[in-house]
Amino acid sequence: MSEFSSLRTDEEAVLRLRTLYESRGYQGYKMNGFEEYDIYAQNKDFLGGEAVITFTDTEGRLMALKPDVTMSIIRSRTEEDGVTEKLYYDENVCRVSRDSHRLKEILQSGLECIGNIDLYNTCEVVALAAESLGLFGRKFILDISHMGIVTGLIDSLEASEPERKELTRLIGSKNVHGISDLLSGISASDDAKKKLLKLAELSGEPDEVLPCLREICAGTPAEDGLDELEKVTETLRSSEIFGSLRLDFSVVQDMSYYNGIVFQGFIEGIPEKVLSGGRYDPLLRRIGKNKGAIGFALNVESLEKILDTPDVLDADIALVYSEGDDAGEVAKLAAKLSENSQRVRVLNQIPKRARFGRIIYFNEA
Repeated sequence: MSEFSSLRTDEEAVLRLRTLYESRGYQGYKMNGFEEYDIYAQNKDFLGGEAVITFTDTEGRLMALKPDVTMSIIRSRTEEDGVTEKLYYDENVCRVSRDSHRLKEILQSGLECIGNIDLYNTCEVVALAAESLGLFGRKFILDISHMGIVTGLIDSLEASEPERKELTRLIGSKNVHGISDLLSGISASDDAKKKLLKLAELSGEPDEVLPCLREICAGTPAEDGLDELEKVTETLRSSEIFGSLRLDFSVVQDMSYYNGIVFQGFIEGIPEKVLSGGRYDPLLRRIGKNKGAIGFALNVESLEKILDTPDVLDADIALVYSEGDDAGEVAKLAAKLSENSQRVRVLNQIPKRARFGRIIYFNEA
């Protein structure tokens, strides 16, 4: 019998992920059910624009109903020189859907690495993101990009802030026609415009894409980002997950919150992205922290599409007693039956939809 056979699909996914993260020394983080709203009010875009449920507590403070884990972790950490914290979590977050306008609860699992983020820490988080996707027995892809490359090429255009944001959005949707139209109204060299258009169309295996990137980024502010991306991919080359890595510059995040490596994960059989993450030093700066940070979150509920629903019993044994049976003797028999890790439910009537491995009637035992 599998160690996961008696678990619900979400419990199985969380246990697999938790086991992986703890094996690399990440410590569990538990979030409060609600927190002060101010930090979320100042960073609504980080939440993808989704509304946050608020209420006023007994002390008159405006509180938020658990909308995000990352900002909760950042706010709760005390900065300590030279220390890099490694935390993982599995939490239900509450948000109002932009589509249905209804409150929804989303089970997320993920991790955050906060402190001195060097090449090792970056590679570790990227590798753990890929390994998280690989835990479920399906083919997977981790698409990787670098905000330094995207913003570096946009910087070379000397575009306005609204134009920068719109170009980033268009790159994210691979809208080459829209990018071309927008660039036609920007006073920049034809060479700078061509490089950005080439970047928007670029995706594939690292060894195929990196030589093209070197040509595109030459002589631009994007070269620093490319240097880091090359170091990360080269460091991960010998790992088992390297064959599932793909460079794709449609993976972009808000420039106000993210810098450096960013990535998204997909699993065969699930139509939408399952995992999203990256380096988010600018978010820490906005909250008054001076460290670096990189992490990711995985939508656990989406995994239900590929995980088999287990045939779970309500208990291994149902012990049924009748009116007049000695309660003490019933308790003794229940304790004896449960000695070998058997789950025993004691009841006086079998529910219609209940499922048990065995049914034992006390007066017949």
